[in-house]
Amino acid sequence: MSKQDGSGRLVTETRTDDLSARILHLDMDAFFASVELLDRPELRGKPVIVGHVGARSVVTAATYEARRYGVNSAMPMAVALRRCPQAIVLEPHYERYQAASTAFMAILGDVTPLVEPLSIDEAFLDVSGATALFGPPFAIGTALRARIRAETGLVASVGAAATKFVAKLASGRAKPDGLLVVPAADTLDFLRPQAITALWGVGAASAQRLERLGLRTIGDVADAPLEALVRALGPASARHLHALANGRDPRSVSPERAEKSIGHEVTFERDVSDSATIEREFLRLADRVAERLRRGGWVARTLSIKLRFGDFETITRSQTLPEPTDVAQRIATEARALYAASPVVGRGLRLIGVRAENLIPTGTVARGLWDDDEPWREAEETIDALAEKFGHGAVQRASLLRGAPPRRESVPNGGVGSLD
Repeated sequence: MSKQDGSGRLVTETRTDDLSARILHLDMDAFFASVELLDRPELRGKPVIVGHVGARSVVTAATYEARRYGVNSAMPMAVALRRCPQAIVLEPHYERYQAASTAFMAILGDVTPLVEPLSIDEAFLDVSGATALFGPPFAIGTALRARIRAETGLVASVGAAATKFVAKLASGRAKPDGLLVVPAADTLDFLRPQAITALWGVGAASAQRLERLGLRTIGDVADAPLEALVRALGPASARHLHALANGRDPRSVSPERAEKSIGHEVTFERDVSDSATIEREFLRLADRVAERLRRGGWVARTLSIKLRFGDFETITRSQTLPEPTDVAQRIATEARALYAASPVVGRGLRLIGVRAENLIPTGTVARGLWDDDEPWREAEETIDALAEKFGHGAVQRASLLRGAPPRRESVPNGGVGSLD
């Protein structure tokens, strides 16, 4: 059974006036799938998978009904459909997810300016200064969930605690459609019985090392000698996990958290080696990245590409740009140059990706007297305006109208945060 199917749900059912749980973590439930069901209400309560159908496609998101069959995001679509053959598959629409994200983030901002988005569908809030106006964290979380549902039709789960780590853990336990408040005094009691994999930063490898020491719960890690943890994990990880296990997390909510990168990837149904086709796909991806840069008010100082070959070997290449940019033509030109300089001769590509990194606000960049990208910038801004009026894809480059190879496009983790 899926770990994300809600079987371990824990919620706070009666009002509490505790003020110590001042940090809230709000996480939208099955976000991509829930947005798709806004247009397909007849599918509510049924196992629904969001993703492309194809030999190499993966699950983008799944409803809780599908998760009960063991379907999870990032799982190969073929495996998901074997586990849940009755599932209904819907194509993803990333522009809808961004619009929904903008709507509920605005709702959070009406409660407190201390909102730190973690990804497109989750955020931390510090409500210390809002309790006098809106009541204790329980009341704020309840009101936020109700308003999000009323205004967007979507469902959010909320965890409230004294630290960011515990708040995030609490929202996960509250899913789906729940609210869990963990007062500061109850932090250790809440943490100790949970599995070590619940600790932020414990993956499969570190979990195995901890289990070899006989440590299976967070309480075990909290009680373990720090020296033993250092020998197993190294000084930095040992101190980090030991602090979290003992309820210590000094991080504050940072509303100025900047996006780290914006990226898009495409996976081909069959390996592609034709350079003209690959260069055209780089332009298509550059258009998507540049569009999101302009919409977010960012320019990129660094560009990177990702190449995955048929044998799953993956390489990345990056380059600092002469001038920060949000122009697709410039991004495509640099991406193609990185591709041409990479060891790809004679090898078919399974996946390519383009990522804009080292982002800075557009308004902080002074353009030179001579701007080689100005004609392209004007053309792309015109396309943005037409897309806003008539819809995405209403106007396209002529060079992209030629048939594309069978492919699946996606926003990788880290491109405006992780996706669902």
